[in-house]
Amino acid sequence: MDTQHNIALTHALTGIPGPLPPSGVIHVAFPHANRFTIVGNHLAQHDGLSLAAIGIGVHIQSLPAGSQVGIKALTARFAEGETTIAAALRELETHGYLHRTRARLANGRVITRTVFCNQPDALLRGGAVVPPMRVTVPPVLTVEPAAPVPVLTPVVPAPAPAPPLAPEPTPVPEAAHPLVRVPSRIAPKPPRRPLPQPRELTPELHRAASALLADLRRHAPELVLSEGDVEELAPGAAAWLERGAHPDAIRRALTTELPQPPKYPAKIVRHRLAVLLPPPLPGAQELAPARRAPVTPFQTCEGCDRAFRSPDPGHCRDCRARYWEAA
Repeated sequence: MDTQHNIALTHALTGIPGPLPPSGVIHVAFPHANRFTIVGNHLAQHDGLSLAAIGIGVHIQSLPAGSQVGIKALTARFAEGETTIAAALRELETHGYLHRTRARLANGRVITRTVFCNQPDALLRGGAVVPPMRVTVPPVLTVEPAAPVPVLTPVVPAPAPAPPLAPEPTPVPEAAHPLVRVPSRIAPKPPRRPLPQPRELTPELHRAASALLADLRRHAPELVLSEGDVEELAPGAAAWLERGAHPDAIRRALTTELPQPPKYPAKIVRHRLAVLLPPPLPGAQELAPARRAPVTPFQTCEGCDRAFRSPDPGHCRDCRARYWEAA
């Protein structure tokens, strides 16, 4: 069966006009006779939707009206879990493809009405709705016997009569129906932190940092660094040593909980040297306790024995006032 498919595929590729691209996908496309859905590239190639949301959107668009497309129904149909499917449905709602509203029936029952729009931009512009069209054409694939095995040969059917074009929608002023642009979910990545540098890279400091990096593979066999990697990353390790970090502490920070398998050991070490850099050790002046403000001591009044605050012994405020009045 595989041989038959390979021969049929080789035969189909020879029928593609023009030279084949040297890399990338090659499309072998036959006209569909039945069971097909027209999907716009704005959905299939949407740069703001995840692959799960695009796949669920295409699946919902291919279903007939009245099909169940809730989280439970989709979870029973696909291998993805409820969390992934719920997040994909929210993405489709955010970008205007899916609309879920609560409606009350005549008997008082409340239901959830789900509406899927294949072109959200056309909905905002007030475009005309074209009813679904059923297309019936003769089969497009036949089997021709050929030595040594049969070959599938595409037969192009006669073109079906074109359906009547929908009337052009009446232009609507932009102010009445503003086109809402949903921002892309893919945000630019923040710039990578630069590799830390010591204040002074002495030969002794550079030698100790290089030895520490080259020795990492003894403690984590996955972290095998080349000589060029060690030379490039040595200033970052030297900055740690300059800040008083112990070599064992640096080694634990660089080798603990590594991703399995680590594809790029040098990038992992560079990232951790930059992100986990400890602050400089505080000096004795920073560690000294803060001086308390001087407190004025208590004194005993020589006239009434009442306590009062004063740097020098003597009389309280009331006794001093009486003495001044007497004077």
